[in-house]
Amino acid sequence: MRIGICDDDSLFTEQLIEYTKEFFKRNHLKCPEILVFDSGEALLSDTRQKDIVFLDIEMPGLSGISVGNELTRINKNIIIIIITAYAEYLDEAMRFQVFRYLSKPLEKQRLFRNLKDALQVYSQFTHKLPIEAKKGVYTVSASDIILVEAVNKKNIIHTVSSDYESVKTIAQWSELLPSNLFFQTHRSFIVNFMHVSDFDHSLIHLYGNQFTAYLTRRKYTEFKTAYLLYLESVR
Repeated sequence: MRIGICDDDSLFTEQLIEYTKEFFKRNHLKCPEILVFDSGEALLSDTRQKDIVFLDIEMPGLSGISVGNELTRINKNIIIIIITAYAEYLDEAMRFQVFRYLSKPLEKQRLFRNLKDALQVYSQFTHKLPIEAKKGVYTVSASDIILVEAVNKKNIIHTVSSDYESVKTIAQWSELLPSNLFFQTHRSFIVNFMHVSDFDHSLIHLYGNQFTAYLTRRKYTEFKTAYLLYLESVR
């Protein structure tokens, strides 16, 4: 994991680094590499992958809004926590996959809560799963699995890059997949909340409407509740 901080306020940055290191120490976790940038241009010119970025909205030169848009274009799974002293910037910032926001002056406990939530989401993105197929074993990220489908006595794992015929059953996949990210909507379908486009009482569309899964009526309310909780967790 790598954390980026982009803010032209050096005192604020020093405090953020101090609190971030304290958070990882308190939770008995190894502190990740922390990269510091004083401008959006400097951040975007750095080619190293960043998993979590603290991004100031109002900086000289390239605005935080522009930087945030570019970061999400480069990496759709990046976790951006925006920093602002001005609430009027929040509406515009929310257009680009903002995870949380911090206000100045920095509140330690709010930062700790945000970091805890960010680590949970990061673990979802990076969780690796083996798919045992007839032709071999393939390793994929849980976030790349769109849905699991049982069709014509075959169990197909649809991912963003390929489809795999798994030797495991739907029931086995239901036990294996993280419950906060996946939901079995029907005896023949398990869907990934990350890729849900829309749904009604009987159908779920996924991955820009490229896939469809059945949703049984008796599971509609449970699925809706779980999906809204998922969305709340990644806001």
